[in-house]
Amino acid sequence: MTQTKKRRLRLLLVMGVAVVIWTIGAGFNQGISADSEETYKGLKLFSDVIELVEKNYVDPVDSKELIQKAIQGMVHSLDPHSQFLPPEAFEELQADTKGEFGGIGIVITMRKGLLTVIAPIQGTPAYKAGIMAGDVIIKVDDESTKDMMLWESVRKMRGTKGTAVSLTVIRKDVSEPIKFDLIRDIIPVESIKALVLKSGYGYIWITNFQDNTTQELEKALAELESGDVPLKGLVLDLRDNPGGLLNQAIQVTDLFLEEGIIVSIKGRDQKNTKNFKAHPNKVKRNYPIVLLINGGSASASEIVAGALQDQKRALILGTTSFGKGSVQTVETLRGGYGLKFTIARYYTPSGRSIQAEGILPDLKVIHRVIDPEGADEEDGLLKEKDLKNHLEAEPDEGKKDKTLPEKKEDKEKKSKPPFVKDRHGPLKLKRLLSDSQVERALEILISYEIFKGIKS
Repeated sequence: MTQTKKRRLRLLLVMGVAVVIWTIGAGFNQGISADSEETYKGLKLFSDVIELVEKNYVDPVDSKELIQKAIQGMVHSLDPHSQFLPPEAFEELQADTKGEFGGIGIVITMRKGLLTVIAPIQGTPAYKAGIMAGDVIIKVDDESTKDMMLWESVRKMRGTKGTAVSLTVIRKDVSEPIKFDLIRDIIPVESIKALVLKSGYGYIWITNFQDNTTQELEKALAELESGDVPLKGLVLDLRDNPGGLLNQAIQVTDLFLEEGIIVSIKGRDQKNTKNFKAHPNKVKRNYPIVLLINGGSASASEIVAGALQDQKRALILGTTSFGKGSVQTVETLRGGYGLKFTIARYYTPSGRSIQAEGILPDLKVIHRVIDPEGADEEDGLLKEKDLKNHLEAEPDEGKKDKTLPEKKEDKEKKSKPPFVKDRHGPLKLKRLLSDSQVERALEILISYEIFKGIKS
């Protein structure tokens, strides 16, 4: 094959990949002008770069891998939540919404390019070993996490029950890295935890939104509502809930509403614009609700909080939520690849966009357990607005420079440790009642019941 034919073939491959991605990203409704002069020039430049690297780079390179990385870079530049997923990453994403998996039991994120622990899951190997929220993972099995994709690190930490994996972390105020040798176990993805705070007053913590969350919640509510004393009030805890499935957030909200809008999603494509409405329930839940949020409450959590706040169905207590008000979809591509990309923003019933803004609580209460020293005005947690390339609240606000350096005081504020270290321990009554936000929520519910009985 001549060099000219090779270059044409390479260009056709690059153009084909680009057309596939752009077609999906545009919802098949946008005209694609692949033969336009500017598009052709860009793709030709791309092809020239690949050819030069293939022929002249100091070490042999894989052109397929180069193209994959180029696509990953293109998609990731859109916003923090859009991703081009190789087959392994696509499988991990699909596993995240199931009931269990083999692993060590931590929730992680990329924070300023560092693999950071959001929280260990109670009862898991990571929790028992002492891994803490805020720990930065620098090695997995002695392999550096620098430049490692999030999905890659997840895949390396997950595995068959009984197998070993080691993590090396750096921790604030600890001078030397800490190494943890862990044995993987089956990690149940438990999304609902409940108990009675006081006779007639229930507590439910929704940890995430997965396939069976609504079903689990209905069972927990039925148990609380069938107690010897009728349920007089409920504390619904969505703190540190990173979100999950949109349909589950809608169904959970619907359990507490009889009518009205739950959430609206609005995208550039009309098919991605829709209103979701509540329906009458067989079980009427008229008791008051205090809903708890913090900076770790994101996405689906914010849909629930925003809907119940706007519909005057719950009092929102805590600190401002994360601010992820965008909707992602996942398309299956050939060869087992997947494309996760943002298709819409969501809005609360009153029309508020939560993107980069978050849900503001009706009553701001800082989380304290025993030692309140160091608690700042919020909760010290990273928010959507802190992420590079984040979407603005509305489409026409995109002119804002999102790469400006942070002010010193902002960095100092976000560097403070969040007061969530006790949130992932075993769910015990004594611990909950020492939690300032839960304590205040219970006081409000009891006060409401007292005021109902006061004659004017």
